[in-house]
Amino acid sequence: MKAIAHAWRQYKLGRWLLLLLVLILIALPIVQKFTPDRKLVTNSLLFSFTQLFMLITLASNWNLTGGFTGYVDFGHAVFFGIGAYGTGIMMSKAGWSFVPALLVGAIASIAFAILIGSATLRLKGPYFSIAMLGTFVAMREIVRVLKPLTGGGTGLTLPPYLNRPLFYYVMLAMTIIVVTFVWWLINRTEFGSTLIAIREDEIGAETRGINTTLHKITIFTIGACLTAIVGGLWAYQNTFIDPDIVFFESRTVELVMMVMLGGLGTVAGPIVGATVLYWLRDVLWANLLQFHLIAQGILLILIVLFVPEGIVGSLGDKTGTSLGRLWGKYFPDHEPTDAASTEEAEVST
Repeated sequence: MKAIAHAWRQYKLGRWLLLLLVLILIALPIVQKFTPDRKLVTNSLLFSFTQLFMLITLASNWNLTGGFTGYVDFGHAVFFGIGAYGTGIMMSKAGWSFVPALLVGAIASIAFAILIGSATLRLKGPYFSIAMLGTFVAMREIVRVLKPLTGGGTGLTLPPYLNRPLFYYVMLAMTIIVVTFVWWLINRTEFGSTLIAIREDEIGAETRGINTTLHKITIFTIGACLTAIVGGLWAYQNTFIDPDIVFFESRTVELVMMVMLGGLGTVAGPIVGATVLYWLRDVLWANLLQFHLIAQGILLILIVLFVPEGIVGSLGDKTGTSLGRLWGKYFPDHEPTDAASTEEAEVST
């Protein structure tokens, strides 16, 4: 009953947060469209929301693997880089337009995810995390060495784009909708149930005949493809990429931090975590410059120590506890339906 109450509170909180996000997605471009002077919703505001939506999408993509399988991927941002460079190379070297180039980056990430996932997803716990971190660092150096193709340390300059903040806003808003739908769909299929079984007891799942490696590679590849699409959008908007910008260590740490802060394995967790981290990064860490990585490390330690279930998980527990106490007050003879009532019943016995 404790688990049911906890899950129900997270579900309701996630539903309201998603509804709020959808309303924002719809309202901002409409307000800008019908505001003649665009003082209420400026291009700068749209750009800020675009950056926030990018973080939400990246965190949600990471949460596909981390939330469903429990594998902590410290190198997931490598697919962001593959998408960025796949798009950049095809546009700057081959002269392709944006959409076909973006698809090439996504396909390249799928191929690489299957290749690297076949090896790393056989590892468990910290071994997988370290292997993916090594993959992230290695890919940065590979890009640096392949100068004729990638531009090396000099970087690549993409064709200039028109100043269209609404275009990127809509593209990333659509990506958020797709990621949320993918999460919703997986969570309601046998595939999702199997992934959760793997997360809870992988050895037990294997003994029941489940091909755990295949399931892990599949969800890993889905997250990689969606992350590569975001990387391609970012490269097109930024118009310049180089190994140090694309494969920035802070980005891969931020992915883990956003999900852990919001709540691992929840739909609303990445939304909350990305929003909080975006505010911290732009409001607080902008004044710390040389110490922002230290601040990120300290924040990650505090999350693990004091809020291991994330903001959404903690709110779910507290809300469930309050409801349980209220239930026990008016219905003392009934079975408790939340965490607090269950704990009180256990103590009394």
